[in-house]
Amino acid sequence: MLVIMDMSVLHLALPTLSRDLEPSGAELLWITDVYGFVIAGAMITMGTLGDRIGRRRMLMIGAVAFGLASVLAAYAPTAETLIVARALLGLAGAVLGPSTLSLISAMFHDAGQRGFAITVWMTSFMLGGAVGPLVGGVLLEVFWWGSVFLVAVPIMVFLLVAGPMVLPEVRNPDAGRLDLTSAAMSLAAILLVVFGVKEFAKELGGEGVAWLPSLSLVLGLVIGALFVVRQRRLAEPLLDLKLFGNRGFSVSLGTLTLTVVFMLGGQFLIAQYIQMVVGMEPLESAVWSLPMVISGTLAMFVAQGVAAQVGKAYVFGAGLAVAAVGFTVLAQVDSGSGIGIVVTAASLLFAGLMPVSSLGIAMIVDAAPPEQAGSAAAVGETTQELGGALGIAVLGSVLNVVYRSGMSGSVPDGVPAATRDTVTDNLPAALEAGGRLPEETGDQLVAVARESFAQGLFWIATGAVPVMLALAATATLLLRNVRRADGDVDEVGVDAAETVRGREGEADAAGGTGRSASAAGAPGA
Repeated sequence: MLVIMDMSVLHLALPTLSRDLEPSGAELLWITDVYGFVIAGAMITMGTLGDRIGRRRMLMIGAVAFGLASVLAAYAPTAETLIVARALLGLAGAVLGPSTLSLISAMFHDAGQRGFAITVWMTSFMLGGAVGPLVGGVLLEVFWWGSVFLVAVPIMVFLLVAGPMVLPEVRNPDAGRLDLTSAAMSLAAILLVVFGVKEFAKELGGEGVAWLPSLSLVLGLVIGALFVVRQRRLAEPLLDLKLFGNRGFSVSLGTLTLTVVFMLGGQFLIAQYIQMVVGMEPLESAVWSLPMVISGTLAMFVAQGVAAQVGKAYVFGAGLAVAAVGFTVLAQVDSGSGIGIVVTAASLLFAGLMPVSSLGIAMIVDAAPPEQAGSAAAVGETTQELGGALGIAVLGSVLNVVYRSGMSGSVPDGVPAATRDTVTDNLPAALEAGGRLPEETGDQLVAVARESFAQGLFWIATGAVPVMLALAATATLLLRNVRRADGDVDEVGVDAAETVRGREGEADAAGGTGRSASAAGAPGA
């Protein structure tokens, strides 16, 4: 929860932070973005490293680093120091995520308990995004901007004390050395792709596309392709590409990616609508986001019980169908709609997509052999990071194109020529200009801009409905035979389950180097 909360807790603090540190425009963007960039880039390396040196040990290292980096961020004297602190926080966050998820996989051997534990983990993930602005808003009422970072410190101290007492040490005793070249290639590829996607989105639909994001995206994809080639040739790869040959792993990963694209991209646009079209303040907007998180959380726990009875494939399909209904409701929203219909649509979206995310993560982790749980968890979390970036970029770009099209030729005559290009570019600029213009002209401009934004939301929601329905049918069809192979293995592919059983049997015969040995010291393991 803390890792995700740190992505959004800073947003409300930006005005006061800017007054104290006086960052440039570029520095302000890096303060906001570098945290997510580093998390996405480093996660696969950190997850694989946890499999090698021990997941509890990695969790403890991550806790120390996260706590120290939080203190550095809170008392950063300059913008440059804060950027470095945020990068270190991202590196530590990349350790915490896969470590916790892979430990859950090792601690809970019963499929039902493991599924429930992963649902709790996913709930914490979503709550972090929802409570970040709330926590930030409350702290900023009393303290300075740096206080938003110090929330993590006592919890990290508690983890360092309690972790060794209650958590088992789990690692792969047969793991080879870490290939540093592969780690660097993984980091570079993901950082370049995430940066390219985000920056490319800012230019799409404008006068042209800047060369830097395009180059970043191409370089990232080239390095990613070379990374794949290298993994195929290594005897001990950083990421075992055989995982992708398992249907439970690959189909769940693909479904999870598209789910996160529409879930986080939709959440981003709905939050903008509530603030800029409905006209709510950020803190009030954050409060209205809670119903969608609550509905999604309840749906996740219900989905666990239903999946145990009918299978995860059908729950995937049902969840995506509910999301299609949510997008249908969202398509009815216009610039005059009240908050009720927006929250209803968002609640249906989250009730449909959050169970798919939770079950998808569970299937990804369970499809991997026990000794590769950290790598699988890291791939799943990296997919969520990339999906979130892609969702905001792609859906935001579509909305920008529709917005500019709607504004073209619709700007009131009283708007000065020098301002026309700015207000046509984005809604915040139009709202700000509307406040400076004479009342009648300003009101007309704001009304047209809000309606153009709502039209963009309409086209996105309308296009999402067939995508959700097609994905529901595809996921159900491809995953319906991906079932539990025995009482101890959750719904993974039959081939993968046999691989797990075979490896564990070989390990027991060799004196215990499989799951039972790697979890040595764990009560009940």
